[in-house]
Amino acid sequence: MQDNRSQVRRVLWLTLLLNLFVMALKFSLGFATGSLSLQADALHSVTDSANNILGLITNRFSSPKPDREHPYGHQKFEAVGALGIAAFLGIACFEIFKVAVEKIFFITEDVAIEVSFMELCLLLVVLGVNIFVAVYEHRVGKKINSPILIADAKHTTSDIWVTIIVIAGLVGVWQANNLNIPQLQWLDVILAFPVALLVFYSGWEVIRDNLPWLVDEMAIAPEAIYDVVMTVPGVVNCHDIASRGLLGRQVFIEMHLIVNTDDLFIAHQITEQIEERLEKNFGTVRVIIHVEPPEYEENDISFGSTEPIQ
Repeated sequence: MQDNRSQVRRVLWLTLLLNLFVMALKFSLGFATGSLSLQADALHSVTDSANNILGLITNRFSSPKPDREHPYGHQKFEAVGALGIAAFLGIACFEIFKVAVEKIFFITEDVAIEVSFMELCLLLVVLGVNIFVAVYEHRVGKKINSPILIADAKHTTSDIWVTIIVIAGLVGVWQANNLNIPQLQWLDVILAFPVALLVFYSGWEVIRDNLPWLVDEMAIAPEAIYDVVMTVPGVVNCHDIASRGLLGRQVFIEMHLIVNTDDLFIAHQITEQIEERLEKNFGTVRVIIHVEPPEYEENDISFGSTEPIQ
């Protein structure tokens, strides 16, 4: 299987530098203006940089090639890294909620903040950088099937929406005095709540995409595997089919097989044809086939199957 870790590392190093720039700019503007939503957004950007560092660490250990200690390869390290991203998102979400609630219910001083046109223009620069990072990571992640890049792209996409919400709120605050609507000053605090919800949703998406791989959820429906196997000449029965992994990256398949020959060499040729057809239909697969005598024929396609073979 192709090792794309060097491409992943290049992307992560570039996005790390860009995220550090964005983080520093947000923190500077957040403290300069006193904006709660912008400080929360800067906190979100801290997780962007942490995610890149986490990705670089897990990338070091995620070789698809098996070795003595990891005979099935190391690719789950990337999924573990993606779940680490989800954890960072959860922390950021909690912190945003906490600060917003404190600002509304427990802090009595004036919430007024001051925003200039130049500071809003700098936030547009931040938005442009985030859009570039998200599109770049997602495009490369899809091209080389890297879950860590795809997960980080989703995180950065949430950062785009967060920044848009923050800019919208700060534009309202900027115009509060001109329009003589002092209530607009509260936009900065109020909009911190949807920011937190967007962060939470991004974390949920990362978990949803990677957890099935880590818990060995079925990768391919056993019925689909059965249909392919039964097209191979010489196959009499196929049962107890199981699969795990991630379709499109690497899938491990096991099955019990009965063939119409007693010749070991011919039986081996049949199993090789099965492997070739499975790989043609489902991409990269590693197949374990247990060839059994006719007496072991069963009607259940898979473990726990309730539908007998027709």
